Amino acid sequence: MDFTSITVFLQAAVIGVLIAAPVGPIGLLTMQRTLERGLAAGLATGLGAAAADAVYGAVGAFSVRWLIDGLTQARTPLALGGGALLLVLAWRTWHAPVAHNAAPARDARGLLGLAAGTFALTLANPATIVSFIAVFGSLGGGRPSLPSPLWMVAGVLVGSAAWWLLLTSAIAYQRQRFTPAWRQRINRASALLLGGFALWQWGQLV
Repeated sequence: MDFTSITVFLQAAVIGVLIAAPVGPIGLLTMQRTLERGLAAGLATGLGAAAADAVYGAVGAFSVRWLIDGLTQARTPLALGGGALLLVLAWRTWHAPVAHNAAPARDARGLLGLAAGTFALTLANPATIVSFIAVFGSLGGGRPSLPSPLWMVAGVLVGSAAWWLLLTSAIAYQRQRFTPAWRQRINRASALLLGGFALWQWGQLV
């Protein structure tokens, strides 16, 4: 690993944090699940999104043109599917029972399901590829030779995962301070916001 590779990796890690940090539907789900089901559930939710970011980052870094074009052309059905999934999640969050002493979720299959859900939800936003192409192009600016694109992809994955670990750890630390009544209010508010995100996503297609 040379100096250029380290620099690109660190820059990509910062980009990974900046992509993950804004509060959107994924961040909302991650925080809600951490409060309701514990650190493992929240972290699994966030890592699913981080893995999807890494996939789209790889597509952009390696300039897989045919896949980029295909995903761009499929923007409408992907947005429709992503919006529908958000509405399903909103309905489930609204109707989810709030346990008085909810035990943290640790079932491996259940955690994989949470990660798979946010992985699919993140992949339903192909506009992310455009951002990665622009960002990775700027990383190469002014350099006579670029390191392997794998360093960029790894940086995005590590940065995004680090953000989700920090966020879920902070929320899990405060989890016991929230009463069941407050958790139910948060669930209802999260459901309304998720539904709003779904309608906004569909509205972008008009």
